[in-house]
Amino acid sequence: MMSSITNRGHLCFLVFDGSFNAEVFIRFCRRLLRQRRRRIFLIVDGHPVHRSAAVRDWLQANRRRIRMFFLPGYSPELNPDEYLNNDVKTNAIGRQRPATKDELILNLELYLRDTQRRPHIVRNYFKAEPIQYAAG
Repeated sequence: MMSSITNRGHLCFLVFDGSFNAEVFIRFCRRLLRQRRRRIFLIVDGHPVHRSAAVRDWLQANRRRIRMFFLPGYSPELNPDEYLNNDVKTNAIGRQRPATKDELILNLELYLRDTQRRPHIVRNYFKAEPIQYAAG
């Protein structure tokens, strides 16, 4: 699962099967660009895919629409998206232990779609003190 949230309550996600690689990340970024007309400022962790040559080249080609900023090394408490991840682990996966991979994916997608329709929940992730920098 990959996701992006905004302090205005917008949630975008991609559930994928297989490894997280540059192709998956670029596909997700293209989706973000289709959904948003304004310039996107994407805050990411230090995952090697985020720093790959393919991603760097794609970002350069799309620099008018999207910019990427890196969080300091190992600082998940500064990543607003981690609050969504914890919510998903607790409420979408933890409460209803799926018996199969397909059931896991279905539960995950249903929970994320429900969260998309409830922007006040997404906005609440930004109330945590470590991520006040992104709240305003």
